[in-house]
Amino acid sequence: MADMKFKFTIQPYQTEAVESVTGVFAGQGVASPLSYRRDVPQAAQASLFDGEAGDDFTMGFANALVELDAGQILTNINRVQSRNNIHLSQGVVTGGLGRCSLDVEMETGTGKTYVYIKTMFELNKQYGWTKFIVVVPSIAIREGVKKSFAVMQEHFMEHYGKKARFFVYDSKNLAEIDHFTQSADLHVMIINTQAFNARGKDARRIRIELDEFGSRRPIDVIKKCRPILILDEPQRMGGNATQASLKEFDPLFCLNYSATHRDRHTLVYVLDALDAYKKRLVKQIEVKGFDVKNLGGTNRYLFLEGIVISGDRPPTARLEFEIGRQKSIKRETRLVQSGDDIFALSKNMEQYRGYRVSEVDPVNRMLSFTNGEEIRVGEVQGDMSEETLRRVQIRETIRSHFEKEKELFGKGIKCLSLFFIDEVAKYRKYDEDGSEINSEYGQIFEAEYTAILNEYLTLFSTPYEEYLRGIETAKTHTGYFSIDKKGRKVDSALKRGSDESDDISAYDLIMKDKERLLSFENPVRFIFSHSALREGWDNPNVFQICTLKRGGNSAAQKRQEVGRGLRLCVNRHGDRQDERLLGSQVQKVNRLTVIAANGYQNFVADLQQGIREDLYDRPTEATTEYFIGKTLVLDGKEVTVSEKQGRGIYNYLVRNDYVDDDGHITDKYREDREANTLAPLTESIAELGAAVHALVAGIFDPHALDGMIQDGNETKVSDNPLNDNFYKAEFKRLWNLIQHKYAYTVEFDGEELARKAIVHIDDKMFVTRLQYTVTTGQQESDFTAAKLKSGAGFVAEKSRTYTLNGGAGTAVKYDVIGKIAEGAKLTRRTAARIVAGIRPAVFAMLQNNPEEFIAKTIRLINEEKAAMIVEEITYNRTEGVYDSAIFTAEKNSDFSRAYHAKKNVQSYLFADGYAKDGKSVERRMAEKMDTADEVCVYAKLPKGFHIPTPVGNYSPDWAIAFNKGMVKHIFFIAETKGTMESLKLKPIEQAKIKCAKKLFARLSDDDVVYHEVDSYQSLLDIMEKL
Repeated sequence: MADMKFKFTIQPYQTEAVESVTGVFAGQGVASPLSYRRDVPQAAQASLFDGEAGDDFTMGFANALVELDAGQILTNINRVQSRNNIHLSQGVVTGGLGRCSLDVEMETGTGKTYVYIKTMFELNKQYGWTKFIVVVPSIAIREGVKKSFAVMQEHFMEHYGKKARFFVYDSKNLAEIDHFTQSADLHVMIINTQAFNARGKDARRIRIELDEFGSRRPIDVIKKCRPILILDEPQRMGGNATQASLKEFDPLFCLNYSATHRDRHTLVYVLDALDAYKKRLVKQIEVKGFDVKNLGGTNRYLFLEGIVISGDRPPTARLEFEIGRQKSIKRETRLVQSGDDIFALSKNMEQYRGYRVSEVDPVNRMLSFTNGEEIRVGEVQGDMSEETLRRVQIRETIRSHFEKEKELFGKGIKCLSLFFIDEVAKYRKYDEDGSEINSEYGQIFEAEYTAILNEYLTLFSTPYEEYLRGIETAKTHTGYFSIDKKGRKVDSALKRGSDESDDISAYDLIMKDKERLLSFENPVRFIFSHSALREGWDNPNVFQICTLKRGGNSAAQKRQEVGRGLRLCVNRHGDRQDERLLGSQVQKVNRLTVIAANGYQNFVADLQQGIREDLYDRPTEATTEYFIGKTLVLDGKEVTVSEKQGRGIYNYLVRNDYVDDDGHITDKYREDREANTLAPLTESIAELGAAVHALVAGIFDPHALDGMIQDGNETKVSDNPLNDNFYKAEFKRLWNLIQHKYAYTVEFDGEELARKAIVHIDDKMFVTRLQYTVTTGQQESDFTAAKLKSGAGFVAEKSRTYTLNGGAGTAVKYDVIGKIAEGAKLTRRTAARIVAGIRPAVFAMLQNNPEEFIAKTIRLINEEKAAMIVEEITYNRTEGVYDSAIFTAEKNSDFSRAYHAKKNVQSYLFADGYAKDGKSVERRMAEKMDTADEVCVYAKLPKGFHIPTPVGNYSPDWAIAFNKGMVKHIFFIAETKGTMESLKLKPIEQAKIKCAKKLFARLSDDDVVYHEVDSYQSLLDIMEKL
């Protein structure tokens, strides 16, 4: 079975995080590593002969020193902070760890490890630094970091033309340290704090003169490299002993990466939980909780699992109750509907007498009985033992898994569920022969799995059902635990004062199987693991997490538990299912369900508290002062918001009721932004464009966390089949016209591209200049040895920053034309034509910063190329057609978003966009079409229906068939937009719409027209003009 390989793409937010660190050292220039004579063992020296080989052996390489003074570093830090809308630092914090200690805050699951590895490559490329040490607080994180370096090697080799050598520090294999010091290229040591800050003899070895290491102390050899320290999860290294130990590495400077910093240093980049959610960089969280209602004086048991909506059938409820069998009483789950008598269904068990279903209410998620009793979804009435609670949790995990898996299977995404337990014996045990057999949780799992599996197997032979039939129940679940010397699974030993384990063998197995678990050929879909090993689990395809243990109820622990499943999933080819591929559907596909052991409200309150405590300190009010002085990046140039513009932004918000009297952002602003119907910017601030709304997003919204966590017990539409409208002759004719798939071809003139690119580059090019600062000071009059030692012997009197006007201060030669040709995918001849045509004053910017000049030139050429491609595109029909199954591919949609349509080809319609009253642009459009006499039938086109374009796939919203003779055109393909102003649409969106118009122009002879609209009335108006 071939393992799947993860694929990595360059994400803008990750690039911003990298640039936030590299920007701190702007003006440093590229320097070769400093060479020095290594302290090698005397025996080794004696055996060396004079000459080149001896020099190579004794030569060591260290990072070049930071040449910038504290004033210049602070200036660069403030520039980065202004760009990232972060409070400005008043000084440079070092923490005793070199020239500065920089904090990068990134939410769990957003690629923190990727970012700091890429940062190493950039620091090496831009400034020549080669020696890095990654310090981690645990074995689990260490093994994860090592795995990340291995799987990302090819990706970074492709982009930087080199690999980073890396190794894990091992006190028993000190030869790696010598290799580290001898290397003149990018080299990384990974070390966990226990290796130098624990009580054991292995931890002490780093400070001991060791015979096998030539009577040298490892720490002395390492510190001579002046390494750059990267602390992964520094909030767990805050002890005094650990901090003192870190200083022994004598680092050049320190970089701290975490989602939850405790001790603050100099913050340069923030991507907290709220940012990650709003930017769709992590999974949407939903929680399934259970409320136990113990009723005194009764032994009646009821559990309402959920309410089922399917097509036009009446709603049914999934209810568990007790049924009297001949030899025992069993709890079973049945689908019940209005009129069903639970007393009769229970085989006349007396406790259910009078319990006849009167109503199944999907809106309020409630089941009512004729005797006046009610029960809500997720509520358990009657006795709830520990065993019953765990059975309910396991069942709901399995059910959530199947619901999600059925939809994900068609997208090529393997679905995994993860159970954390506190005792191996509850899942597995050993019989007298030493064979491994199921224990309590294993037995419960297989019984519940079999029952739910039978609900999904029908007489039909769909690919998904064939997949299910091919998996044995016993092989679809497995356990990842520590292994004892006899090969038996055992509870993981805990670290001192912690609830985590340092069992390397267990983590090795988890890491080794990470990709293997993502293959459909591997039958394992449900995983049981010891809670002490939870830190090792960061598999992106975990969609359900269930903790079957007592305790662990703090806000921080809940947040840590949820963090194991936040990463966006990948498909069978290793492609990350992010916004780039899925657009607005990214969190519809990426949804993490947490099956809680307590009520929904309690769990969510604790989880939100944990998130809120870790959020970056944002301003809570929109004021003129907040906007004035902010730094924005427009077309690559840094622009500072003036006083006039700051007042203009605030007045714009007030005039459009986007802020209330207290300066808080209003619901109206949130609704308009979600629906893309924000009021146009006034003339005084129009040039700032989308950056205005980016600044508004930096203001803390007390309601922002409201939609972050959803209720997993919400009623969902399990199935939404095609109805009679789909089979009407009018729609069948329209569908036959548009269901064909197309491919495009593009031809464009290289000379014309060159001409347009030259004009675009001359207009938009801007390159920042490298700077340096000269600080003048003098010796203190009361100069003493103590002051000299403390660094206070000299006092700075003045400083001045200069701009480097002549070159970048580096001997690196650039193949400018070759780099541009490669990046813009042009012939060398066309690239040369463009470079030769740029105005001399613009081309002179190359000297200011060659790397930036080349990158921006490539981007500006590609912008012009995209525009030309759209102009010259032609579409040709292919053999393929879209199957009608794409309409019903989406399952388990939120019932609260459902509109029961009359003329749509499916009974329920799910409109995109958000509005507080539920009436988004698409919802209002559907309501108008349902009441319009001229509309015969329409379809809300699914996301699976798309048109290929050079700038990404494009999915129109509607296919509408009108009654003949009532309107000018019979068939209309529409795209609903919140605005009809093309200037408010992003350039890529405009390009996609232009491509769609070209395609549907081919069908004009069949009376099919296409246009973007913002309402049903605008559709009618536009139709008359076409």
